[in-house]
Amino acid sequence: MKLGFIGFGEAAYELSSGFRQEGPVEIVAFDALWDHPTFGSLIRERAEKTQVRLLQHPRQVLESGIRAVIIAVPADRAMEAGDSVKPFLSRDCIYIDVTASNPEVKRQVYHNIRETGAPFVDAAIMGPLPVFRHKVPILASGDGADAFISLMAPLGMRIEKVSDTAGDASGVKLVRSIFMKGIAALFIEMLEAAHKFQIADVVIKSIGETMDATSFETTLNRMVTGTAIHAARRVVELDGTLQLLESGKLQPILSYAVRDKLQKIADLNLREKFQGKTPNHWLDVIRAIRNET
Repeated sequence: MKLGFIGFGEAAYELSSGFRQEGPVEIVAFDALWDHPTFGSLIRERAEKTQVRLLQHPRQVLESGIRAVIIAVPADRAMEAGDSVKPFLSRDCIYIDVTASNPEVKRQVYHNIRETGAPFVDAAIMGPLPVFRHKVPILASGDGADAFISLMAPLGMRIEKVSDTAGDASGVKLVRSIFMKGIAALFIEMLEAAHKFQIADVVIKSIGETMDATSFETTLNRMVTGTAIHAARRVVELDGTLQLLESGKLQPILSYAVRDKLQKIADLNLREKFQGKTPNHWLDVIRAIRNET
């Protein structure tokens, strides 16, 4: 199998390192910084270590007989990378965009290269590449998702198809980030307060007992459906929390945001809508918030 990279930074390097563990794979790559006075030496060193042949133009990569080209450039270079390979791209080569671009950019790239006939893949990397390398979980969408999964199966990649629509995989990643980045920030705000008042061990143990009691999905459903009924009461409780945090001269930015969000939910009077009964599923709550019938 022969693969090509446009961009040979950390992502391409880690993937190539993993591919080398799976058997005979020929890899070629182009990176615009290959001869850069500062970064060029690192790129060349990584290429040598992974037995990747560096080429001096995207055209050379595309015309070398590769089965797929993996676009691994910074997110703000995704469109530029598509333009650089489009004149040389054939319908026999899968175009795989692993950049961290948003869904709209992925769709723009897809529409840009669509006339070449090349299958397009929006590939969202869902874990740390230095840990998992080529076996990092990947979500894939686009008209080339099935071909991507089939091509990479012999290399042991972990790819899950989302849909045939470009941008959907990246959409999952970005929406997921609301929780993953948000909860990390909440952890920090909570731990600042717990440390300030010297109650960290007890707080962590108490939260752990609650969160570990059931599955994530069960906990999510319980918290969301309960909030639909008890949002107003929870605003009052959180006001007390905010008074405590202010007394400790902390900066409860997220706690204020949570209070405001709960107040907006309380203002919708979902308790009356659901006649005081906790709804069965989180989707009932979201539909009520969005006034969907």
